[in-house]
Amino acid sequence: MSHDLLTRRKLLKGLGAAALCSPFVTQHAWAVDQRPLFIDGLSFLPKDINDVKASQLSAFIADISDIEAIKQADGTTNYKRSYNACIKSIKAAKAMVDANPEVYLQGQTGLDINRAFDSKRTAVFFQIQGADCVEDDSSQTNWKQLEEFKQQGLRVLQLTHHYGNRYAGGALDNNGKAGLNLPLTPAGHELIEALNHRHMLIDVSHSSPKTALDTAKASKSPIVQSHGAARSIVNHARCSPDEVIRAIADTGGVFGIFMMSFWLTNRPIPTINDYIKQIDHVVRIAGVDSVAIANDYPLRGQENLLKLNNDNAEGVKEYLDWWHSLRAKNVLGFDVEPKHVVIPELNTIERMSRIDDALKKARFKSSDRDRIMGGNWQRVLNQVLI
Repeated sequence: MSHDLLTRRKLLKGLGAAALCSPFVTQHAWAVDQRPLFIDGLSFLPKDINDVKASQLSAFIADISDIEAIKQADGTTNYKRSYNACIKSIKAAKAMVDANPEVYLQGQTGLDINRAFDSKRTAVFFQIQGADCVEDDSSQTNWKQLEEFKQQGLRVLQLTHHYGNRYAGGALDNNGKAGLNLPLTPAGHELIEALNHRHMLIDVSHSSPKTALDTAKASKSPIVQSHGAARSIVNHARCSPDEVIRAIADTGGVFGIFMMSFWLTNRPIPTINDYIKQIDHVVRIAGVDSVAIANDYPLRGQENLLKLNNDNAEGVKEYLDWWHSLRAKNVLGFDVEPKHVVIPELNTIERMSRIDDALKKARFKSSDRDRIMGGNWQRVLNQVLI
């Protein structure tokens, strides 16, 4: 790590620690009533409002976007979060949250996590998985669309989803023979500046490694990968190289480990130990302040697998057509046939307490478990969302 990056990392984390130590945050309720601080880095607003309480979450980041299916030139399909689809979906999400004030507190700033906890509610922070929703925006338009989304409550914006757009390169960009690893574009640099200025959190999930590294250098605030896994464990385009994980940590940000088991382990039968190994890897290469929990499924779990009683051999079949289409394009990692979709022990609404118990069994000390289970997310949200 260079001296400049080390200095920047210490400065940003110091600022985050100072935010957590402010008089508005210290001596908090969970230290008194023993409720854990559990924060999920990516899930969705459930159809059944009872799932929110059952999840035990103090807060979660919710993808509230909607998609349009766009056929790519190479025959594959990209699901774009277009402006028209997402402005409708964010208004619908806001209406759903507003209709359940006894359960939800819509997160505007990081301090809303404390407010939600004190009132026994769950803070929900709106996210969109792809800046396609503001593809017509720029400094020339004064970021009118971005401002509109922020007014509706958008607080986290992912740059792209699988494939690149006018701002960023995608993890699956490919010329039919090899991955392209495209950089952050000039328009992308403008978008990073606009998001920093508006105190919105930048998410590099699904980005190419080069775009993620460029974003880490360009952003003046911490960035995150809300949901992903380590390429050192599963050599796949959708998993992140160690240098990306370190770069995110160097900004003061966090890397969320998700529940999609075919990107967590190549072993034929996935277990909770495979999830802990992913966490341990990120801790070893980037520090305990850099890792967090994510889901990328509904709060109760991957619903098709739940209907199948977590029969992975049957459930994985729904992914095979997509998987094979990318194998035909020679995209990294798709040559290995997936054997599972979920870790059965974690495909449940009780996953957070199970992960916490597994970390304890793996001899993670209490203060480190607190960071991993929610404290790291809280620190970043407190620092960026002001």
